[in-house]
Amino acid sequence: MTSERGTGRPVWRVDGPNGSMAPRSAIEVLVDLNEKVVSGKVGEYQPVPLGFTPLDKTIGTGLRPGELLLIGGAQGTGKTTMALQMARNVASGGQANVLYICYEHDELYLLNRLIAAESMLAHMPQKTGAIKITDVRKEILGTWMAEGGAAAALANNARLRPSLDRIARYGQNLFLLRGNQTASTIDGLRELIRQHRELSGDRRLVVVVDYLQKVPVIPDPATETEKVTFVVNGLKDIALSEDVPMIAIVAADKEGLKATRLRNHHLRGSSAINYEADIILILNEKYNIVAKVNIEFNPYQAQRFRDWVVVSVEKNRGGQDAVDVEFEKHFEYSCFDPNGRAVQEKLIEERLYND
Repeated sequence: MTSERGTGRPVWRVDGPNGSMAPRSAIEVLVDLNEKVVSGKVGEYQPVPLGFTPLDKTIGTGLRPGELLLIGGAQGTGKTTMALQMARNVASGGQANVLYICYEHDELYLLNRLIAAESMLAHMPQKTGAIKITDVRKEILGTWMAEGGAAAALANNARLRPSLDRIARYGQNLFLLRGNQTASTIDGLRELIRQHRELSGDRRLVVVVDYLQKVPVIPDPATETEKVTFVVNGLKDIALSEDVPMIAIVAADKEGLKATRLRNHHLRGSSAINYEADIILILNEKYNIVAKVNIEFNPYQAQRFRDWVVVSVEKNRGGQDAVDVEFEKHFEYSCFDPNGRAVQEKLIEERLYND
């Protein structure tokens, strides 16, 4: 023990090569809390809404600093679409900056998706004037050709301009990063977040990782279980130590890809995923998991189910779990209808479903 400067009282503290440990009494923590209230530094008590209405209501109006939210699902269920839309919603809401780090796609790819999404979100539920992802690149190339190459400007494209104007309103709050297998490690992410605090002061930051199993660990562990355990523990530690909300996409394992309904135990790599996460969302195609009694007498209704994705709140430390909400998908425009609704139909339970 050492002495607390100016008081002579001993301080309970251990300093070692890997860091320090200093327990604090509940009274000391209470004094710190009171100082935060007096000075107005209560950001950790102010959730950041994710912009998906029924989901925000379920998780307590939004995500809090220190929390780790995981988004799991099979291929094609819209994990990246939802995560990028959440990032866009947070940035446009103005409550925080967002760092979106993607290990599979570069920044221009993500921007193209944002352009398509903005064109749809501006007119929803109508699609008049919306631009499909496949058409965004055609419009960009067409602008270059129509303007004669060097003098081309995207702002001159009448179809793209509304989306670009909308992105310009929040673009300074949304940071995109192509993750790589050397620098974009857990330690690298931690340093980026610390630099953001130095550059932005009290400006809050939300971090999105797309996706967890792609985060590099150097040297590479012997098994994927060891790697995923290290990464998910690292992301949770960053969320707590750096006081940031963290969102990460998680891939499904082989059993999950074959399952009729994907659940949280199908997430790939390690049981630590389920222990460390504060909130787990699992995405399933509604058509695949709705109970047959809902569709056997109404084939038209079955086709309508193909337009929706069910988001199941499988874990929620701060509130209610086992909640199923659904969102209409507009994947050709890289977005969901953010309003959504509670699922009314009976869904199958994988553990009980034998047909």
